[in-house]
Amino acid sequence: MNKLTIITSIIGLIALAASCSSDHKWDDPEAHEKTEQLRKQYTPFVLGTWHYEYIGEKQRFFERLTFEEDGTMTGYRKWETRSQVTVDGEELFTEWESKDYLVGSFTGTWRLEWVRDANGTGTDRMYIYARFDEDANGYLAFCRDAHFDYADTNTLRFMGHWFERDGWSDYKRGDAEPSF
Repeated sequence: MNKLTIITSIIGLIALAASCSSDHKWDDPEAHEKTEQLRKQYTPFVLGTWHYEYIGEKQRFFERLTFEEDGTMTGYRKWETRSQVTVDGEELFTEWESKDYLVGSFTGTWRLEWVRDANGTGTDRMYIYARFDEDANGYLAFCRDAHFDYADTNTLRFMGHWFERDGWSDYKRGDAEPSF
């Protein structure tokens, strides 16, 4: 390779890196401003460790999430389900079974962002992407573009798990363990 080819390649890589930076998409000044406001208001509250537990007749679920200032996150999930069956005319529940492929520790990234909807209005979003640490099957722990509601000293609320009636999940601050 000659010097011109090397220099051209380096310039091309720099341009590619610049186009992939997180600032390239701010061609909407309002979205940029609202995202900065959202992050300034809520990031100090989101940082830290949170937990959520749901126990119903047919499933029980526990999740712990830790959000770091650099945009990384770690977590742990335990999830068990059971079925209702009829035996000799009597309604019974099967034993609890782990959803093994969706259980365990995971690592990933997170960010808050204001996003303009197709109808021109906007919403606060929480993007979470994480993979299980020990997963051989490639399952994602999170790949969520969730509606973000708020965070304060005690509660982190975003559109969460499908077994919640209204879709919102209220995580509590603290490093807890599952009760089951």
